[in-house]
Amino acid sequence: MGSRQITEKSLSMIRSLPRISLGNIRDNPGSKITQKRGRGQHGGDKHGAGNKGSGQRQNYMRLGYETGNNPFYLRIPHEPYYKGHHHRRQYPPLSLLELQSLIDKDRLDVTKPIDIASIIKSGLYNMFPDQKQFGIHLTDEGLDIFTAKINIEVQWASEQVIAAIEKNGGVITTAYYDPHSLFLLKNPKKFFESGQAIPRRMIPPPDVIEYYTNPKTRGYLADPEKISHERLKLAQKYGYKLPDLENDACYNMLIERKDPRQIFFGLEPGWVINLKDKCILKPRDEELLRFYSS
Repeated sequence: MGSRQITEKSLSMIRSLPRISLGNIRDNPGSKITQKRGRGQHGGDKHGAGNKGSGQRQNYMRLGYETGNNPFYLRIPHEPYYKGHHHRRQYPPLSLLELQSLIDKDRLDVTKPIDIASIIKSGLYNMFPDQKQFGIHLTDEGLDIFTAKINIEVQWASEQVIAAIEKNGGVITTAYYDPHSLFLLKNPKKFFESGQAIPRRMIPPPDVIEYYTNPKTRGYLADPEKISHERLKLAQKYGYKLPDLENDACYNMLIERKDPRQIFFGLEPGWVINLKDKCILKPRDEELLRFYSS
């Protein structure tokens, strides 16, 4: 048979055979040897499981069992370090240095009251109410360089932070928001587009009611006369002259407050915001008015 015939026969065979793929290739015969079960490490017939007992029967004792002794976790007294940790409220920090930076960059308008909605709108602060985060903790980092005069509402603040803001002629208020209200403040546009009425803000739970009714912490439920007295005491303690708010050009802005049931500045509970028609629908029914005002 000539070489030409061999070539043609090979080509015809290749044409008739299928293409090589993972589905039709296999190892060469004898290239793999199946391993048989061994006789044990030392030539016995136990196969590495030992002689009787838990090792051979595979019925090991549970973790923490000390063969009849009083176990470790019962000998040591119980100290609940993390008791209720999943219920504890978190307040993501925002320093006075960062707040001054937002003001210097015109991300915050100091001619209007500042709350969670305006701070989140700046794009440099965020919070997640579904992760037990209940608002802003204003920290004292940068208090020596803070110079802005603002009306700000936060959820937690120390005495030094309060003094730094009031020294510049500003006003600070600590206010509680329930998680549903925080979701609304985080993304007001999304809520307004849903066409729902603005709900009421819930009152603080019992474990923080003392903080938000205390004039020393500038709680939003505290007596305004007692707050004025505490402002004077704090100025005397830290040795600065308390600015006169009544003669200030921004007096109307500085004294603006939210109602304890109010979520947004300038918008009352029960109102429906129509973004498409750019109008506000207000309830007229006496029962609804009584419900949203309570």
